[in-house]
Amino acid sequence: MKVFDAKHIKNIVLLGAAKSGKTTLAETMLFEAGLINRRGTVENQNTVSDYHEIEHERGNSVYATTLHTEWRDYKINIIDTPGLDDFIGEIISSIRVADTCVLLINAQHGIEVGTELIWNYADRYQKPVILAINQIDHHKSNFDLTLESMRKRFGSAATLMQYPVNQGEGFDSIIDLLKMTMYKFPVDGGKPEKLPIPDDQKEKANALHNELVEKAAENDESLMELYFDKGSLDEDEMRQGLKIGMMNHEVFPIFCLSAKRNMGSGRLMGFIDNVAPSSIEMKPEPSEKGEPMPHGANDPTTLFVFKTLVEPNLGKMSFFKVISGSIEVGNDLVNHQTDQTERLNQLFIMDGKNRNPVDKLVVGDIGATLKLKNTETNHTLKDKSVSGAVRPIQFPGARIRTAIIARNKQDDEKLGEVLKKIHQEDPTVVIDYSRELKQLILSCQGELHLAMVKWALEHTYGLDVDFVTPKIPYRETIQKGADASYRHKKQSGGAGQFGEVYLKIEPYYEGMEEPTGFNVRNKEETELPWGGKLVFYNCIVGGVIDLRFLPSIRKGILEKMEEGPLTGSYVRDVRVMVYDGKMHPVDSNDISFKIAGMMAFKQAFTNADPQLLEPIYDLEVVVPEELMGEVMTDLQGRRSIIQGMEAKGAYQIIKAKTPLAELDRYTTTLRSITQGRANFSTSFADYAPVPYDIQQQLMAGYNEQYEEVHG
Repeated sequence: MKVFDAKHIKNIVLLGAAKSGKTTLAETMLFEAGLINRRGTVENQNTVSDYHEIEHERGNSVYATTLHTEWRDYKINIIDTPGLDDFIGEIISSIRVADTCVLLINAQHGIEVGTELIWNYADRYQKPVILAINQIDHHKSNFDLTLESMRKRFGSAATLMQYPVNQGEGFDSIIDLLKMTMYKFPVDGGKPEKLPIPDDQKEKANALHNELVEKAAENDESLMELYFDKGSLDEDEMRQGLKIGMMNHEVFPIFCLSAKRNMGSGRLMGFIDNVAPSSIEMKPEPSEKGEPMPHGANDPTTLFVFKTLVEPNLGKMSFFKVISGSIEVGNDLVNHQTDQTERLNQLFIMDGKNRNPVDKLVVGDIGATLKLKNTETNHTLKDKSVSGAVRPIQFPGARIRTAIIARNKQDDEKLGEVLKKIHQEDPTVVIDYSRELKQLILSCQGELHLAMVKWALEHTYGLDVDFVTPKIPYRETIQKGADASYRHKKQSGGAGQFGEVYLKIEPYYEGMEEPTGFNVRNKEETELPWGGKLVFYNCIVGGVIDLRFLPSIRKGILEKMEEGPLTGSYVRDVRVMVYDGKMHPVDSNDISFKIAGMMAFKQAFTNADPQLLEPIYDLEVVVPEELMGEVMTDLQGRRSIIQGMEAKGAYQIIKAKTPLAELDRYTTTLRSITQGRANFSTSFADYAPVPYDIQQQLMAGYNEQYEEVHG
C-alpha cells in the first residue's frame, strides 16, 4: 500500500444526528475513489462501516469506524461516528484525533437536536468544521430553511460554497461558488458534467461569489490587501483564506450533496484534499502539562491510542494516531503510563472490519495494531527519548446507573472480566463494585447505552444478566447527645467473657469545643473511609477498665459504624466518650470489650435522635429557554433546590442541588420532556438530612428486610 507524506494525509470525522447519512457518505467516498466496486446500503446491512451485528440489528451506527480513501494523490482517513449521544464516547475520541469535522445536516430537518449536542463537543475542541447539507434529493428537502437554521446557529462563520439548482426528487445540479461552475450529475450520480452557470443563475451566483471572496479575504491581512488592490481573489488565494478561517474556527464552509445518489461527494473530497488542513498544519497536541508535543516528521516517534476494540476471536485491537515521527513493523515503543515496552509486530490501515497490512505509517496517519499487552485507550506510546505524554481524552461522566447481576451466580467472575473488556472499548461505560451497597454498579450515558451493554453481554459473551435498581449510599448520624451502658457476660464452662462499658455519644462537627465534665486522658480522631469522622475519647478514671481494652472498645464501635442501626448504612460524624465500666480479673478479654463497646454504642445511637443523610448532587441542566418551565417543574418534583440560572446563547443553564435518589433515570425523563434538546451533568456535592417521612419509610423497609433474613 502506498505511503503518503504528512502533507497529503487528511483526517476527517463524519458527525451528525441519527439518519443524517454519515455511513452512506462514507460508503460513497470509498466507491467514488474506486476502493470498493459497489456501494452497500444501511438497509441491506452491507456497508463497509456498519459491520457489527448490533448495528445491523438496530439499523444505525453504534461504534466509530475508521476507513480510508484515496483521492487525487491524497489519502483521506475517515471516521464514521454514531449519531446518538448515548455513544458520545465514540464521538469524542474520534473528534480528538481528526483534523477536520464534517458535520452532516439533513436537508429535511435542518439543525436537529442531535446536531446541537454533537456540535457542542466539536466546538469544544475548536477543530475546523465543514458543514454538508445532505439528502438534497429528498422530496421534503428545504435548502433555504436548512441554510437559515445553520446561519442562525453558527452565525457569519457559516460560509456558503455551493447551492442546488433544483432540489427535491429531480435534483441533479450544483452551482459551485469557489470554481464558479455548475456541476450536472447523471441520473445515477457519479462524475458530473462541468457547465457554465445558466443565465438565470448568474446574478445570484455572482453575488454569493463576491460574499465568499470577502469571507476568504478577511481571514488574513495580506489577502485583504490583495482584495483591495485587485477587487477580487483568484481560486488559490481564496483557498488559502478559507483554510486560515477554518483553522481559526471562523469559517465553516457549506456544501450540498446527495450521498445516497453519489452527487457532490467528489467535490467535497476535492475540497478536503486542497483546503482542509493536515495534522502537521494544525497546532501540536498538548501534553498532560499543557505543553506542545513534538509533531514533526523527523521528531522521535509518538503514538496516541484513541480507541480499543476487543474482538472475542481476535483479541485486542488498538487504534492510534501517529503524533510525531513514524512507526514501522517491529518497532519497540515505551508506554508512558505503564512504563512497559510494547513491540508493534503488525500495522494496519482499517476499512471497517477489513485489515490492510502496511509496513510503515508516518506522522498524521491513523492506524491500528493487535495484541498490545499493557496499552489501553488514552495511553501514549513513544520513543524513550520523548518526555511527557499526550493529554488524555476527557470523557463525560455517566448520566444513568444501574445495578447488574448475573442470573447464574457461577457467572459472577466472568461477568466482572467481560465488563472490564467493555470498559476498555468504551471508557464511558464505568464499572464499580460497591462494598457498601454490595452491588455491582454499571454507569452509562443513557437507556440505549445500557441496552447496548446488555446486548453485548448476552449475544457476544453468552451471559444472561438482569438490571436492578441501585441502592442509595445513605449515611447515618445523630442530632443530640445520649448515654448508654452495656454489660457483656458469658459463662459456658472454663474461662468466661465479661466486659462492661459506659459511654456518651454526641454529634461531631469541625471546630467544636472539647467535651466538658470528663477527665479526658486521650483523644483519637479517625478519618472514615466513607467520609466524616469518629472522635474517640478515653475518659477512664481510676483504672476501672484496663487501657489495653480501649482499642477493642473503639474497634467494636467502628464495626457498628459500618452497619448503622437505622438502615444498615455507614455512620459518620460522631464523637464518643468512654468514661466508666467494669472488668473481671479472669474473664475480661478483648472480645468482651469489643462486644460491650459495640452494643453500648448502638443503644446510645438509637437514643440520640438519629438522622439519616442522603447524597446530594450538583446538577446542571442545559436547556433551550422555551423549555425551561417544564424542566423546572420536574426538578421541583424531585426535591431539588434551585441554586441559580444563567444564559448561554439560546440556552439556559439551570443549577440545582438534587438528591441522588431522585436522579434515577433522570436522563430518560429529561429527554422525554425536552424532545432530547437538553443535556445535564452531575457531581457529588454533600450529604444532607432525609425528610422525616422518607426516613421512616426507609427504616421500616430495612427492618422488614432484616427480619426476613434474621428472623
